Amino acid sequence: MKLPEWAGPALWGAVAGGVALAIIGFNWGGWVKGGTALKMSEKSSIAAVAEALTPYCLAASEADPLAAGVMAELEKASGYNKRSILEKSGWAIPLGAEKSNRELVISCLTALENKT
Repeated sequence: MKLPEWAGPALWGAVAGGVALAIIGFNWGGWVKGGTALKMSEKSSIAAVAEALTPYCLAASEADPLAAGVMAELEKASGYNKRSILEKSGWAIPLGAEKSNRELVISCLTALENKT
């Protein structure tokens, strides 16, 4: 069986077009592989959970009788020290957990700073 004369250039054009499409799609089109998409979704879900639990952290800070002292400590502290103070306060411990959640601590800290 003999292919038509135009079939060779057409097939090479299709191959070159596919390669060009893949290069453009992955570099500039926002395409990602499955592993990258999985990592992105994990980060997104962790952030969403922390955002959803932030009101509980704020409620715990309002219900704590020692809140004034903790807030004064937070105002004096800087950077990473603020996170450790909030972790020690227990406000950022999700229900059923034994220790605080890092993302929740950061989200709660941001909410507390915006509140004052």
